[in-house]
This record gives sequence, structure tokens and C-alpha cells, in this order.
Amino acid sequence: MIRNAVRCIPGILVLCFGFFFAVPIFAQQTGLGISGTVTGPTAQALSNAKVSIKNLATGQIMEATTDATGHYAVQNLEPGDYEVSVSAAGFALKTNKVTLASGQAQTLDIALAAAEESLPSAPKPQNTEPSLQDLGFPSSETHGSAEMQARLDKRSHMLQIHQKLGLITAAPLIATVITGAFAGGKSTSSTNRDIHAGLGSLTVGLYAATAWYAIRAPKIEGTHTRGEIKFHKAMVWIHGPGMVLTPILGAMAFEQKSKGEKVHGIASMHSVVAIVTASAYGAGLMSVTLKF
Repeated sequence: MIRNAVRCIPGILVLCFGFFFAVPIFAQQTGLGISGTVTGPTAQALSNAKVSIKNLATGQIMEATTDATGHYAVQNLEPGDYEVSVSAAGFALKTNKVTLASGQAQTLDIALAAAEESLPSAPKPQNTEPSLQDLGFPSSETHGSAEMQARLDKRSHMLQIHQKLGLITAAPLIATVITGAFAGGKSTSSTNRDIHAGLGSLTVGLYAATAWYAIRAPKIEGTHTRGEIKFHKAMVWIHGPGMVLTPILGAMAFEQKSKGEKVHGIASMHSVVAIVTASAYGAGLMSVTLKF
């Protein structure tokens, strides 16, 4: 029996040596790990950040949480490819891939960026009314062409000049009507008639320039005429012909008075036509000055 026991000793020694060598090898294989530090955008350590390590081959997931210094460590990993995901409140999730080789541990430091919703943003406009695009109108219909805009700008510019000249014309027109009272009758002097005729000529000249800017202003299709503009245009049919007829009748009356004759015939209508013309012009001017 002793001899049999002696024979077993070599086998026992082999098993013992095998056991002692296997333990370090196993420990080396299962002692692999990943560790590191999690920081924020300004390199500050992030505590309580969640670290998730996934074995891409087996799908096994191991988790850890960073300490007060931002440090984490996950041990007892097998060699292979891993996906390391780190998340923390107020920061964007970050994922890295790590390969663990036999006998090697990995140090992986991770810096998290601030989440988009936590970043300061420009204040949004308070007006929440829908735009034309929101209502379904394409930009091609809500934005005019450059040519159309140029026509609109030219029309606006010419009508502004028309308006200014119209106001200027009102001054000699009123003066012409007033001096008309001194240009007729038996006691009328040639000087009074000359002043009246000169003011009348100035009025007609300014009126013609005023009308030219209104007529030559480019027309814009699809525009609607408002009530006061309609009235303004209607008055043109009165003071327009009147501005042509008044100087003709005035020239006839001037010639008759220069000959020492009494104003007669159609020339006698000069003052009436002048007053009607001036009244229509004033009404048209007031219609675009005082809105109604």
C-alpha cells in the first residue's frame, strides 16, 4: 500500500503545480479592467456620472458611478472589444470604443460636453403670429421681383414730387385768384393786369409740372384706389380742363382790356372758370391731405 502511495506522489505534484500556475493565468485573464476620470467642459471633475461598459461580443453590460474626484473603475473584464458610455445630468452622452488585450488594462479619461438644452440661447421673438410662409404661400408669391420693386420705388418717388409740387402750386393759384379782383373793372391798371397774368402763367407752369409727375409715374397692376384717391382723381376732370381754359380766356380778356374795351363774349367767363378751377384744385388737394 505504501508503494502505491509513493507512486501517486508524482501525479499529485503535477496537479499541484498545474493548479498554482492556472490561478495566476486565470487571474490575469479576468483581472482586466477599464478605469479613468470623467470631467466637464471646464475640466471640472464630475461626480455621480454613470459609466456603462458593454462587451460587444457577448452583450454583457457592467456599470459604475464616478466618485467625488470623478474617478471610475470596472474590473474583471475579459479581453475583447467594449463600448464605454458615460452620462451625467446636464451633459451630453458620450460613447467610446475600447479594445482590451490579454494582460493589459485600459485607462480612459472622458470629457463631457454640456447638453444643448442647457446652453444659453438667443431670446426668441415674442411675436407668434404666423408668417405668410406658415399660411402656405410660397416665397415666390410673397417676395416681389427686383424689377417690380424698382417700378414701385420709382412710382413712390415721382408721386412724392407730384404731391410737393401740388402744394407749391397752390400758393400762386391763390394769389392769381386774389389779384383777379384787381385786374378787371374800369379802374384796373395795366400793372395789376400784368401781375395777374404773370401769376397765372406761373400757376399754369407749376400745374403742368405737377401733372407730368403724376401721369408719368409707373403704373402698378393689381393696386386698389382708395376713396380719397378716387375723389382726388375725379377732381382732375374739373381743374384739368379748367387750367387749360382759364389762361385762354384770360388772354382774351387781357387783350380786350388792353384795347380799352369792356370784357365781353366768352372772355367774360374767365373769372368764373378760374374760381371753379381753383375750388376743384383745392378740394382735390385737401382730399389727400385730410384722410376720410
